Amino acid sequence: MIKTKVDTPAKNICVLGSTGSIGESTLDVVRLHPDKFNIVSLSAYASVDKLVEQCIEFNPKTVVMVSTKHAQQLAVRLAEQHLSAIQIKSGTDALIELAKADDSDTVMAAIVGAAGLMPTLAAVEAGKRVLLANKEALVTSGAIFIEAVKQSGAQLLPIDSEHNAIFQSLPWQEQGRVGHCQLAQSGISKVLLTGSGGPFRTLAYDELEHVTPAQACAHPNWEMGRKISVDSATMMNKGLEFIEAKWLFNVRADDITVVLHPQSTIHSMVQYQDGSVIAQMGNPDMRTPIAHALSYPERITSGVAPLDFFSTPAFEFQAVDFKRYPNLKLAIDACEKGQAACTALNAANEIAVAAFLTEKIKFTDIYKINETSVKKFVSEQVSNINEVISLDTRAREFAQQLLANY
Repeated sequence: MIKTKVDTPAKNICVLGSTGSIGESTLDVVRLHPDKFNIVSLSAYASVDKLVEQCIEFNPKTVVMVSTKHAQQLAVRLAEQHLSAIQIKSGTDALIELAKADDSDTVMAAIVGAAGLMPTLAAVEAGKRVLLANKEALVTSGAIFIEAVKQSGAQLLPIDSEHNAIFQSLPWQEQGRVGHCQLAQSGISKVLLTGSGGPFRTLAYDELEHVTPAQACAHPNWEMGRKISVDSATMMNKGLEFIEAKWLFNVRADDITVVLHPQSTIHSMVQYQDGSVIAQMGNPDMRTPIAHALSYPERITSGVAPLDFFSTPAFEFQAVDFKRYPNLKLAIDACEKGQAACTALNAANEIAVAAFLTEKIKFTDIYKINETSVKKFVSEQVSNINEVISLDTRAREFAQQLLANY
């Protein structure tokens, strides 16, 4: 008997942070597969023009603009486009409600920074399929976030290219228990987290304090937002990914090794006890991990060209120079010290990077502010989400006070 293919229902997608780089890449993939995905809701902070364009194309049921002033502007613009049927809400509470609304089954959590924590957690608590691009949610709340995943039965799928690569390199049984993996039982001895080293990998040490925001944002391989580009230049981004990997794959800090790989072709690797190393490779384009997570366990086209092995540069691998990347060492140490250190580190780093981007401090001052902030709060106890939010707020205030010295 010939078996006919049964069409699976289209997934109903909520994109948190739809006007950012991850959000736009998500819509790029969705655009290729209108039969597989419905965009039911979108959110942005204040990017009215982009959100209007997205509403015209995808006609979502609901949009949230966090800034009330910009939500009012959006309402006027959508009325002009005869799209008054789209429901417009504003504020952070509306963002949380959007994340857990019944009309979506899949949430792309792409809001940058700690601002994404509460809506991402709301999606998890609602038991949704959560595509996690917001690494700060796990960095700032760790065990609390993972416990919520366990309690709700939410499906957590990593979007960061590194974590998605690790996920793809795991046995199927471990892919099914993200957050509470048992890697040793599956014969895994090490997680190898790759990083390009950013734009200053070969710059002389004494020149680092003079680099400009424009130079720091000029990543050699990836197109990213300004904040994450600076984090890549300091390798704080890799530090946050290190902490995220600990929670996603239920490993200790000494089970993870960071490997510099300037070409960004191998996105990360898993080392097995028998000597095998399984890697995931591809061109550096976020649409690949997005497409993988959107369609998992199926595979769909992403719009990304396959890797051409005949024109790809030779692979290079290097050990990390912590003198060049002290922020990475600070993050690894924070991972070992506990939740308060991680929460304070992320909060301080967001303040410090914003100050660097507005040229209030030097590139090398980012580390100084981060280190001082971690020392201030490392001994605090964090046992619930309210304590996380409180510590995050106090660490930001402390970091702001430190800026007065620069």
